[in-house]
Amino acid sequence: MDDSSPSNPAAAPLAGHMLSLIWQALDGDATQLAGVQLAGHGDLPSVFGVSDLAQASIAAAGLAAGELAQAMGGRGRAVRCDRRLASMWFSSSIRPEGWTPPALWDAVAGDYRCGDGWIRLHTNAPHHRARALQVLGLDPQSQREQVASAVAGWRGIELEQAIVDNGGCAAEMRSQAQWQAHPQGQAVASEALVAHERFEARWRPSGNPDPARPLAGVRVLDLTRVLAGPTATRMLAGLGAEVLRIDPHWWDEPGVVPDMTLGKRCARLDLRVPAQRAVFVALLEQADVLVHGYRGGALEGLGLGRHWRRQCNPALVDVALDAYGWSGPWAGRRGFDSLVQMSAGIAHAGMHRLARDQPTPLPVQALDHATGYLMAAAALRGLTRRWQQGAGSDWRMSLARTAVLLTCQPPQAQQALAPERAGDLDQWLEQTAWGPARRLRTALEIDGVPVRWTLAAGPLGSAPAAWAQR
Repeated sequence: MDDSSPSNPAAAPLAGHMLSLIWQALDGDATQLAGVQLAGHGDLPSVFGVSDLAQASIAAAGLAAGELAQAMGGRGRAVRCDRRLASMWFSSSIRPEGWTPPALWDAVAGDYRCGDGWIRLHTNAPHHRARALQVLGLDPQSQREQVASAVAGWRGIELEQAIVDNGGCAAEMRSQAQWQAHPQGQAVASEALVAHERFEARWRPSGNPDPARPLAGVRVLDLTRVLAGPTATRMLAGLGAEVLRIDPHWWDEPGVVPDMTLGKRCARLDLRVPAQRAVFVALLEQADVLVHGYRGGALEGLGLGRHWRRQCNPALVDVALDAYGWSGPWAGRRGFDSLVQMSAGIAHAGMHRLARDQPTPLPVQALDHATGYLMAAAALRGLTRRWQQGAGSDWRMSLARTAVLLTCQPPQAQQALAPERAGDLDQWLEQTAWGPARRLRTALEIDGVPVRWTLAAGPLGSAPAAWAQR
């Protein structure tokens, strides 16, 4: 990290304020905040404090990790988070050497002008693309120009609803005022940033804890997809957790897998098949943490709902993600970061404040990444609570509620981030399944707790659905 940079919360007042709000939402001890240094300067270009959110959310995960290490070892753990590196991690952490990752976006995904404004189609998953094009009356192989022509004949709200009703993903561009007046916007605004509940479990620690690797021996079952949940479990892997990611046989997200599977083993199970669901149940019984981002009601429909999970594993730390919030008419709606930015007025604010002629979202998928670090912090807080009280816990967050945290803060004067340089990369040459690569250096320094990964990134489905032998 750049030791010449400022290294105190006063150097980044908005980041410090956001960190305080996050830590309060996590039910953390406010006195712990004094041990956090927010270092560095520079901003991702946005009308919102994206770099402040990046620094605050990553620092919150570091603070929670230090707290768990302290619970294991008995002394305080200072935390330092570099603003510039945090901002860079919100884009991509991997730098391939001699190979090129697949494209991040499907060819027809993106923003389109409709009859009365703008709409965004999210078509990265083949079945989501098929559902959207079906509504537009187009062939599955249609090109972007054909999609644009078809979208132009629709009113935004009607096309959004038609695609959603058909099982696809779309979002009309709304202003912040429109979102605040919308029933879903009102519902999300009334929700907690992090909802949590404690459950008596009478758990007792075993073995010899290592405060330097506070998650050594911790088993994390990962049922998440792009990008928030995978960000969370990547962070947990960097602290020593055994992360086992489970995907159905038909799912892939090739553009982000090399970035997001760092430190994890990835298996496949179809939870609709009884024999494979039984394998999952056995894994869950032995898990310490479950991180999941399935659409609301999906696990309940499989007989794996919240009450059942708590009976199956009373001491479980259960961390759940939703796109549009846990209450209101859109609580079960499919969603992704880019869609929430359109719905919640973020893309509209960028367009109008910068006098652009098209939607102007955040420069990175900041809602995903920030919520991911909040999820990691929640998992760590749950493990600390379990360590100290023998309790299990449930934690719930949403992309839309993280958007409230970002957009309700006043704008700040900004300065550009310094360009990436060789010293920003870790010296470890990661031998991924696709070729060698380097990673950004971690944005976190936790006193006595190194953040490092021991497994290179690999493809989905490349490991058996089983825990490693202890």
